Amino acid sequence: MIPKRILVCTDFSENSIPARECAVDYAKAFNASLLVLHIVNSSRLGYPAFEAGVPFDLQGVLLNIQEEVRKAFEEVKQDLSAQIESVSTHSRVGVPASEITKFAEENAIDLIVMGTHGWTGFRHLILGSTAANVVRTAKCPVLTVKAQAGTDEI
Repeated sequence: MIPKRILVCTDFSENSIPARECAVDYAKAFNASLLVLHIVNSSRLGYPAFEAGVPFDLQGVLLNIQEEVRKAFEEVKQDLSAQIESVSTHSRVGVPASEITKFAEENAIDLIVMGTHGWTGFRHLILGSTAANVVRTAKCPVLTVKAQAGTDEI
């Protein structure tokens, strides 16, 4: 399988940079389109999902987050557009693993590239692993790129 549509997931952290670099390399090697996706994690805002609508008091918070995501995407797109011909950025609100797999299906993604935080022990137990959930549920191949050493603080 030669991927023509590659999805790279980002949380804009330092840990996501190695995955982004890997996705760029694959996109160049296969002359593939690169789609960059960020999920605003609704569970961190105090709600498991926003299917029922955004509570009024969180609308301002969500708008601020989305504006920061837009600004971060401007930098990412500027950097990546110099390296790859076809780059697009996308953002969603929800539970990350679920939104990533939905996005991949809706956009006929051939390969998902995503970083791992490298969390173990208690932190992994409490926060879970978005990457592990995507690997289990995605219908296309998923390439996980390990985070830099020393990222596990707990």
